[in-house]
Amino acid sequence: MTKMSRKDKHSNFRSIKGGKQDRFAPSAFNDSWDPMAEEIDRNRDQSYIKRVKPRTEGQKVLMESINQHALTMAIGPAGSGKTYLAISAAVEALEDNKIDRIILSRPAMEAGESIGFLPGDMHEKMAPYLRPLYDALGDRLGGKRVRQYMDDGTIEIAPIGFMRGRTLNNAFIVVDEAQNCTFQQLKMLLTRLGWNSTMVVTGDPDQSDLLPGMSGLAQVAHKLERCGNVGVVNLKACDIVRHPLVAEMLAVL
Repeated sequence: MTKMSRKDKHSNFRSIKGGKQDRFAPSAFNDSWDPMAEEIDRNRDQSYIKRVKPRTEGQKVLMESINQHALTMAIGPAGSGKTYLAISAAVEALEDNKIDRIILSRPAMEAGESIGFLPGDMHEKMAPYLRPLYDALGDRLGGKRVRQYMDDGTIEIAPIGFMRGRTLNNAFIVVDEAQNCTFQQLKMLLTRLGWNSTMVVTGDPDQSDLLPGMSGLAQVAHKLERCGNVGVVNLKACDIVRHPLVAEMLAVL
């Protein structure tokens, strides 16, 4: 019997209309699926982009670094596209069968506001913190396939506290909001990198929710600049692709 590829196995989750993939429909989801529920409820058609193109020179450098290095540190202000480009690269690697799974990790920091104890399993507890990653995955894959990949373990949620002792082989690992990690946490995360794996660590040292001096992102990035096989990309205000006011505000805040 011929072994099915990942694309063949999940082809039943693709709906083509007029050469474009149809926007994921709310009726296709179980009611217990929460992380993307609000986004899914917006039932509208969307044409999916096969390959993401950089919009600034800094983004071009970041994409090249991800392609050339097993580890890339993407440092930059909010809105510079570092998380979206990391997720896009992960999806492309998965679709091209270069890796077996995508692993998402992010500190569970509440940005100064307490939301209390969350009910549900680990995925449901982590969902509010990982929402930006879910949004990017939904844009690239569609809700149905995100749900399928999470159910079968192709996309894994890995809280930072559960990463110790693991070796992550044949995977694309995205560590988001790394400015909320201490130096020791980042050291532990970076040393999880296994064979045939790529890791992208994203963050903005100027927006840490930790107490002053506790964030280890800037220190780790500075030290890793000495390693020729590690990509350290510093995005600037000119790389911000959100509303023009974002760059203007960040320049004075």
